[in-house]
Amino acid sequence: MIRVLHAADLHLDSPFDALGEEKAALRRREQRELLRSLAELRARENCELVLLSGDLFDSDAAWAETEELVRITLAEMAVPVFIAPGNHDYFRAGGRWSRIRLPENARVFSSPDFACEVMNDLGVRVWGAAFTDAYSAGKLAELRIPRQDGFTELVCVHGDVGAPNSRYNPVTEREIAATRADYIAFGHNHACSGLRKAGETYYAWPGCPEGRGFDECGEKGVMIVDAGPGKVEARFVPTAARRYEKLSVPADGLGSFRLPADAARNIYELTVTGETDAAPDLAALRRALEGSCFALRLKDATRVRRDVWERAGEDSLRGVFLAMLRERYAAARTDSERELVTAAARWGLAALDGREEAEPLC
Repeated sequence: MIRVLHAADLHLDSPFDALGEEKAALRRREQRELLRSLAELRARENCELVLLSGDLFDSDAAWAETEELVRITLAEMAVPVFIAPGNHDYFRAGGRWSRIRLPENARVFSSPDFACEVMNDLGVRVWGAAFTDAYSAGKLAELRIPRQDGFTELVCVHGDVGAPNSRYNPVTEREIAATRADYIAFGHNHACSGLRKAGETYYAWPGCPEGRGFDECGEKGVMIVDAGPGKVEARFVPTAARRYEKLSVPADGLGSFRLPADAARNIYELTVTGETDAAPDLAALRRALEGSCFALRLKDATRVRRDVWERAGEDSLRGVFLAMLRERYAAARTDSERELVTAAARWGLAALDGREEAEPLC
């Protein structure tokens, strides 16, 4: 068995546009510090190999200091490091990966076709391929590993598993199984997959190690993988300096609402819900909460309070419709029946008002 640190989708030097200039700059610095954290994690976990499955950089517009830190950190890994460029940091002649003076222990795959690196001392063969454009047709169907006794077969590639119409190297489980690899280290999707298996081949993607927006909520990290011929074990290790989280609070609970105990380091989107007589005072809510977290976004999803039956019986189509449903509501024998009648009233009123979504009615 060989222990592997598998990371992907660092997206270094992301703009963090939703934050102010000062906080965005801080977040970019924290992303760079993540590199050092990964080198420390590699040493602490005694990993013998590092697989970086693409999108280390967010775009070509990276800071020179970031590129230099990547070079230094890869050397600090002190074990073989393999990089498979993805759609954000694809390999091109004269581009970043040609420009960075990589240390001797690091190898960047530069071809769209799979290449193999053999490490006899570790009993491992690493197969990898690169994005050479922002988009890529499916690659994995081309890979058929001629297995060799005594070797663990690893694959490092950026790809979109289970998305047949993707423009980012679409991958199917049938293709994964057909490779005959022991473990495939994917990148691209930003939520950790956990360890999976197709045929006799194990695979995973770790997700991004730092969230960058509210589409990347929750804990983020990397995978520590123990792999051998026909056997793989893996665990997720959190690495994020800060988490993005979405919370909701009913309008009538604002007075007692508090952010979680560990909120100081995190970034929150708080949505106020429910029915109210007046719009919630988001300015006052911000003043009460923003000092207890790193950043805060507030959303008003409340509705003006209405009684579903307020116009039942009036001389109109709406009145006839509501009167009919009110009779059914009164005759309902269970809560579930009453909920169905109320939902019918809600959606019927939405249709009469020409709205796509119905207001929640009491």
